[in-house]
Amino acid sequence: MTSEPGLIRTSILAVGIALAGFLAGNGFVRAKAADRYVTVKGVSEREVKADLAIWPLHLVGADNDLVAANEKLAKSTANVRAFLVRHGVDTTQIQTSGFSAVDALANQYTPDRTPTNRYIVHQTVLVRSTHPDLVLKASQQIGELAAIGVVISSGSDDYGGGGGGPTFVFSGLNKLKPDMIADATARAREGATQFARDSHSELGAIRQANQGVFEILPRDQAPGVSESSQIAKLVRVVATIDYYLR
Repeated sequence: MTSEPGLIRTSILAVGIALAGFLAGNGFVRAKAADRYVTVKGVSEREVKADLAIWPLHLVGADNDLVAANEKLAKSTANVRAFLVRHGVDTTQIQTSGFSAVDALANQYTPDRTPTNRYIVHQTVLVRSTHPDLVLKASQQIGELAAIGVVISSGSDDYGGGGGGPTFVFSGLNKLKPDMIADATARAREGATQFARDSHSELGAIRQANQGVFEILPRDQAPGVSESSQIAKLVRVVATIDYYLR
């Protein structure tokens, strides 16, 4: 016959086991419920316009006399400045760099025949303007310089131009970020809400979020078209968000 203290201990143990089982089971249910979530993406895009143009112009002067070659280069530089002014481009921010003078006869790889021009001098005129439209129009008329004897090439891989003209830069990304993130998040929530409705669930709190990386793309996306060569650009961000489902 079981004593009263023993019966009490047995009852407490049974209740404890039952309670532990209930808590464990309830915890399992909560864990399974926590696994119920949906991953959605929200896209936000803005069409923007470049606010800065960078245009490297590479000039050459050549002659059998070094002084004469340098004078030709100086004349070409003056002609470039006049050309830019004529097309409304501000020349106060122009920089010159990369000056070099080459003696063709000092080159060990020069052919045996005497070069037409012994001395060749190079210099880069870097145009920097906050009026990209004017720079674009000027770049489309660059043939005017060849017509007056200016030996020139336009663009540079160093500035993303690939030798094809000005590089156009959009510098206002930071101002767009807050609104675009909010827009992308709202679009993601719309998708999650629709999914919850279709699956007869209720949308819960955010489980995890990734705002994504901002991209600046060419507005006209076609093979061979680079973002840096277009004034009109497309800014895009994709937010990825997990929402709990109830």
